[in-house]
Amino acid sequence: MATGYAELLRARHAVRLLAGTLVGRLPNATAALAIVLFTRAEGGSYTLAGALSAVYGLSNAVGQPLLGRAVDLWGQPRVMLPAALLSGLGMAALALTGIEPLPVAYAAVAVAGLFTPPLEGGLRALWPSVLKHPDRVHAAYALDAVAQEVMFTLGPLAVTVLVALWSEAAALLVINALGVLGALSVVVSPPSRRWRSEPREAHWLGALRSGGLLALLGSFFFVGLALGTIAVAAVAYADGHGDELISSYLLSALGAGALVGGLAYGARTWAGEPETRLRALVAALAAGYLPLALAPGPVAMTFLAGVAGLFLAPALACAFVVVDRHAPPGTVTEAFSWLVTSFGVGAAAGTAVVGPVIEWGGAPAGFLVAGAGGLAALLVLLATGRVLAAPARFPTPVRTPSRTPSPDAAARMESDRNGGAGAGFKTGHQA
Repeated sequence: MATGYAELLRARHAVRLLAGTLVGRLPNATAALAIVLFTRAEGGSYTLAGALSAVYGLSNAVGQPLLGRAVDLWGQPRVMLPAALLSGLGMAALALTGIEPLPVAYAAVAVAGLFTPPLEGGLRALWPSVLKHPDRVHAAYALDAVAQEVMFTLGPLAVTVLVALWSEAAALLVINALGVLGALSVVVSPPSRRWRSEPREAHWLGALRSGGLLALLGSFFFVGLALGTIAVAAVAYADGHGDELISSYLLSALGAGALVGGLAYGARTWAGEPETRLRALVAALAAGYLPLALAPGPVAMTFLAGVAGLFLAPALACAFVVVDRHAPPGTVTEAFSWLVTSFGVGAAAGTAVVGPVIEWGGAPAGFLVAGAGGLAALLVLLATGRVLAAPARFPTPVRTPSRTPSPDAAARMESDRNGGAGAGFKTGHQA
């Protein structure tokens, strides 16, 4: 396992792109916590803190696919660096002006969320040109999913350390400055500067004209819902046992399970169609969430949380391959950004829905909602089996002579993943 990942990371630019993307995404990973801590430090209520976080989240959900489409049209550096700067300036405005006047605070978080650069989708669009081989790209997707778990664990810890050392405003400024530096590291790299999307058909739906992609987005909305539910239910479970640290044990176990599962999944080559494998992984994910509703003692519950996390990173890694296969030509960054949006909106919905459920039936009822979310995700994949059975074949627009690239530039372009055998992941049945 270690040998395979070491070989992947030895590929030129791989470590730089992965590390730069993770650092660039720190502001997004920590925004909810940082906004709440800052608002409370400024004397604002939890209601105001929640409202500001919600505005950031909604703006981010709108901005990701729009910026992803812009990247597909104009390239990564022209879009991602200005977006990162504007997003950082939005958070800086909040940190420097505070929560009064309120319209300025809302505008600041809206700008920060709307212009969060789509680094996540951008990295996945770069992997094929950097790693050159489907098996390595498959492993990179798994490593990417694992790295997300590490980032969402260490990011909030970094915020709390910065608050303890300096202040809540300083935490906002430092984290967002790091985010800009991370984005800068990515967009000035040769793979990012060389990358060009395929020619794309002019269509207002963009990536959303793919039925397979819509099916996947519907499924992962419910996966996100399940995760958002678990985060709140874990706090309710800890309250019920009189120890707030228990919630951190459960969420850490969930993350550790995802890390182990993702590393194991990416260490081998998988035969068969990824769409079929995705259904099996989501079924295993749902099966892992359901026992949480039993809510046994803390030790057993921590073990169940670890088991529940095992299939999250593998399901995400497999979903990345499916997105890649079903995205219409020229929309790959936008398609990955839509997956991020669907997942995030689902998590927000889960957080909102589970509160009343917990008040009615306690933590076990909250965890039952998570299990129901997993089952709903599986049902969406089963109901749309025919749409996902094979990637749709979209016509690839022909470049005009004035825009025809040189042979060297053409070799650097994104491969046609919806084309014939030999393009992208269409060679054989691997990944």
